[in-house]
Amino acid sequence: IDRLMSEMPRADIIRASIMGRGALIQVRDMDEACAVANRIAPEHLELSVENPEAMLPGIRHAGAIFMGRYTAEALGDYCAGPNHVLPTSGTARFSSPLGVYDFQKRSSLIFCSPDGASELGKIASELAHGEGLTAHARSAEYRIKA
Repeated sequence: IDRLMSEMPRADIIRASIMGRGALIQVRDMDEACAVANRIAPEHLELSVENPEAMLPGIRHAGAIFMGRYTAEALGDYCAGPNHVLPTSGTARFSSPLGVYDFQKRSSLIFCSPDGASELGKIASELAHGEGLTAHARSAEYRIKA
């Protein structure tokens, strides 16, 4: 890092980023490496290992995953094809890169049979009463078969 820093036009910004947010984390094995990566939920995750595919089942939270030592982050940012609008600041734990689903209008469809309404109605009623929503509870109770 020190050797490369002198060649960088934005060395001050890079240095501030490393000092403020950088970390070197030593792990026991690849399972622990995956656990750390999932905890951090990075915007970009480089799997610079011999067999990156073997690590994929352990990675659950990353915006973009760069596979193998030849796959530089810049490829994903500029020319490899995926969207560069990625979840930042650990939000990859619950969010995904921007994609076609973000531009689709979807609706949830709920269909219940009479037996299903009787079974689920009891649960919905109890939860609605617990929230103090009596009218919600009644909407489920009226559909319970006698």
